[in-house]
Amino acid sequence: MAGTPTFATPHAFMGLRRAASDASIHIAGIPLDIGTTNRSGARFGPHAIRHASRMLVDGDHPGTGQDPLALPVADIGDFAIALGDLQASLALIEQQAAASQHLIVLGGEHGVTLPLLRALRGRGAALGLVHFDAHVDTWPDSFGQAFGHGSPFYHAIAEGLIDPHRTVQVGIRSPVQRGVWDWTVGQGVTVLTAEQVHEMGPAACAARVRDVVGGQPAYLSLDIDVLDPAFAPGTGTPEIGGLASWQLQAILRRLAGIAFVGMDVVEVAPAYDVSEITALAAATLVWEYLALKQAALCA
Repeated sequence: MAGTPTFATPHAFMGLRRAASDASIHIAGIPLDIGTTNRSGARFGPHAIRHASRMLVDGDHPGTGQDPLALPVADIGDFAIALGDLQASLALIEQQAAASQHLIVLGGEHGVTLPLLRALRGRGAALGLVHFDAHVDTWPDSFGQAFGHGSPFYHAIAEGLIDPHRTVQVGIRSPVQRGVWDWTVGQGVTVLTAEQVHEMGPAACAARVRDVVGGQPAYLSLDIDVLDPAFAPGTGTPEIGGLASWQLQAILRRLAGIAFVGMDVVEVAPAYDVSEITALAAATLVWEYLALKQAALCA
């Protein structure tokens, strides 16, 4: 171990200093949380995730033996938003996201995923989706707000941005109206509840995810509240009975071969976590994603 001590890592994801023009993979923060329905604070998620990511700079990935930052990846800072205006913010996010070839987003609330998917719509057929969450996020509106953080995948399906038959939701366990549930599975979405994941284990869960998504391009969306509040207290809508951090990590490591074209990790609200474990979990999930992309290049 040599060089800059962990605590002095520059404030970018894992201290990245590569220019955006020298990278094909961009990491961006989106500090937006005005569409949340319970506790606010995810606007501070990008800053917290970057800060926690300093814990990942001390060596190579223990599974692959490779350094994920050997990839051409750059932290391009935070996207602009329209203060207090949700619709205008979503439009700005879509416009900025379209400029990146491959984008990793640090949220922010889960509503940011919709404009990220919209930015990808012109690059081919509807995407598969791997969605980790406590909530289905297919409500037609969130307490009267059509584009709140409980509705991104309702709109993504309605707009043809994702293929529901190649969409799998993992870790679902929150209360949900029967009509919303029936609409979701009626569209063809595969739902693996948290209880099912606990029973089947990471290897079987990952195999089911790969079976649903297949070999065509897909998007990865990680709501940190998929984790049990014991492992991610710093979030706006915690639900008991969730995944342990090791389970989620183990599932992700087994998703090699899925043609991911982008990802986000959302709903980190650091004010509710005095120990930084939520932000560290989110940062580590991004690191694991980069390791997946690197493994795909080396295969």
